[in-house]
Amino acid sequence: MTARTWTAFVVLCFIWGIPYFLIKVALVDLSPAVVAGGRIALGAAVLLPIAWHRGVLKPVLAHKGAIVAFAFCELVIPFSSIAVAESWISSSLTGVLVATVPLVVAVIAPLFGIRERIGPRRILGLAIGFAGVVALLGIDSVNGTQQWLGAAIAFVAVIGYAVGPLIVQRHLAGVDEVGATAASLSVAALVLAPFAFYFWPTQTPSMTSVGSVVVLGIACSALALMLFFYLIHNAGASRAAVVAYINPAVAAVLGVLVLHEPFGAGLVIGMAMILFGSWLATSGRKEIAIEQPASA
Repeated sequence: MTARTWTAFVVLCFIWGIPYFLIKVALVDLSPAVVAGGRIALGAAVLLPIAWHRGVLKPVLAHKGAIVAFAFCELVIPFSSIAVAESWISSSLTGVLVATVPLVVAVIAPLFGIRERIGPRRILGLAIGFAGVVALLGIDSVNGTQQWLGAAIAFVAVIGYAVGPLIVQRHLAGVDEVGATAASLSVAALVLAPFAFYFWPTQTPSMTSVGSVVVLGIACSALALMLFFYLIHNAGASRAAVVAYINPAVAAVLGVLVLHEPFGAGLVIGMAMILFGSWLATSGRKEIAIEQPASA
């Protein structure tokens, strides 16, 4: 990958390492529907005027089917699922489950007509990266029907996160990042608006919860999705999905710096494995073959 692509990758890893913590904070006063719907609506409100001013919305309409599909798979389903899941399970377990996204992308990519070469080096990198996530966070003991249901809901988000970048790579190649992101966020905001209004809090939420949703919407949704589109276009869906490995490491570092959690040997070893595995999985040449549909 180029230096610019690596920069986008590093920035996105940091930005998408924050939501696990912010969602937990926001859920103290707000329902999962309000957290998910609020962050998406804010992201749309930020990007729509920019996309309109740049004149990039009209070309996106030629891909409206793919935009709607991406909005559901990458935004509506995962954002809602993770918000619900974190009401019942820890953010650590959620992070471990979401870290399986690159593996799922590699498995289902052929179903989308995308055959990206995954050699022994990348397979080893994916394996080391996931092992590092497990070593870093550990796996919480899941007890009771509610926690098992929470884990299952989190895995629904994993499927959505895996399908989203494949839709971009297969059907939205070359589409302007700002236009595609603004349109996707707008579709998702319209879908989630009725649920957010229905579950709107009866009491005024704290500024901490509101501020968490604002950061989730502007930084972790609007800005992050533009970077994600850029990464998929320039590095491929499989490499872009490796961001899921770095996110839990970022979340753990924030825990040490902000929440004063212990910095032990397990944290050092786990982060080293994640970084090394991610380097292996994202290095090398991008060799992708996209199957074209047979003409009638």
